[in-house]
Amino acid sequence: MAVSADCSASIDPMAGGASSRRYFRVELSQGGTVVAVFTPSADGVADEVGKSHARSRWPFLEIRDLLENKGIRVPKLFADASARGWLLLEDLGEDTLANVLLRAPAKKSELYTKAVTDLARAQIRLESLPEGSVVSSRAFDVELLRCEIDHFREWGLDARGIALTRAQRDEFELLANSLAHRIADFPRSFTHRDYQSRNLMVDRDERLVWIDFQDALLGPRVYDLVALLNDSYQTFEPEFVAARIDEYCTVLGLGRSEFAQVHREFDLVTVQRKLKDAGRFVYIDRVKKDSSFLPFVSSTVQKALAALERVANYDADMARFDALLRPILRADLAHSSVY
Repeated sequence: MAVSADCSASIDPMAGGASSRRYFRVELSQGGTVVAVFTPSADGVADEVGKSHARSRWPFLEIRDLLENKGIRVPKLFADASARGWLLLEDLGEDTLANVLLRAPAKKSELYTKAVTDLARAQIRLESLPEGSVVSSRAFDVELLRCEIDHFREWGLDARGIALTRAQRDEFELLANSLAHRIADFPRSFTHRDYQSRNLMVDRDERLVWIDFQDALLGPRVYDLVALLNDSYQTFEPEFVAARIDEYCTVLGLGRSEFAQVHREFDLVTVQRKLKDAGRFVYIDRVKKDSSFLPFVSSTVQKALAALERVANYDADMARFDALLRPILRADLAHSSVY
């Protein structure tokens, strides 16, 4: 679509996510619609990345081009006024994967097989990144992984008045550090960072379109798989999740002997990711005054506990973490309107 610079248009605000970005649907007088995105920060970097990287170009734009060049479906870019905080992008409508599942739940297996296949193929294509890529300049290292786990302690526990004793706090520190170090050593790949049902659009050809990828970095190969299959906004049977993990392994070309290791990585990263998400949802409510994520805190905590229970069967450190957190979180689940 060609967008004329002097065309008149009607502009309607659109619902956004948890970030400071604002979205508008623009109906063009020449016909058709586009989406205008306004990012208040001067560099287009979200506040959740955690580390400062001076760039001459927005990470969203750089990563969009990278993904498109690798054959990954992303929104088309029609106009770039990023110096003033604005972009014009392809209007993909309202068909997120989450919305399509509400309308057509029978397509769940088909769409999720497509999502894990797309993810595995993208990781293969992105094994080699351009020199100086913003993606390769940042990673899920021990510091960032610990920061995310501490986000849960700070907002999921401390901010809600769930006090740990000195001994419990010391135990939390020790085990959180162990978890972060172990995950940091997992095989790394391109990581979208929030590859889930609200950040995948379904286009007219039923291709999945990646959005909200501006925070991409190098991370555990299973991180996006966890975001997708332990999505806070969806609930799946364990057999469904296991089948999709196996599909992912198959597309990556892993041997059967490696499948079990990927399942173990998946569970450990689930503990880290879901604890972080639970804390994040409370943070968004308390700091950003957006309570819309609170209904998902309970299911998110339950997913972390389920993964801990599985890992505790063969992992001494995670058995200790389970023994520490389960009594606290189960008691809170029983009495809290948030959990």
